Amino acid sequence: MMAVTVFAAGCSAQGAAPVAEDGYIRLAAVPGRPAAGYFALHGGAKDMTLVRVEAPGVSRAEMHGSKMTANGTVTMESLATVPVPARTDVAFAPGGQHVMLFDVPGTVMPGSRLPLTLRFADGASTQVEAKVIAAGDVAPE
Repeated sequence: MMAVTVFAAGCSAQGAAPVAEDGYIRLAAVPGRPAAGYFALHGGAKDMTLVRVEAPGVSRAEMHGSKMTANGTVTMESLATVPVPARTDVAFAPGGQHVMLFDVPGTVMPGSRLPLTLRFADGASTQVEAKVIAAGDVAPE
């Protein structure tokens, strides 16, 4: 389990804000292509909406969702927001919701860590330290 820091604007009750854990970033196989970020998000005491993910040095981070079409192909769509129901787990995982990280600095290498900050519509945020892995590496457990 990876270290998690939670910052919640206006939330004083324990467990009020969502918590993110088990973060990792898979670097692109081709230099210059976006990396993908994954994590487990556990909803807090109330329904919230994830509106943005940020990472230091990354020019742009976009939330995306993958889904299977009727003809058996997988499509990916940009997600402006992601609902996080109270006390519910929301997965950002391969084949589903994920974060595309554009222009990851060249100093970010496999084995390092990069914090992902998740920002919510009400001003709350949470952070997860994401382990960086190479394109062909097995995902961390």
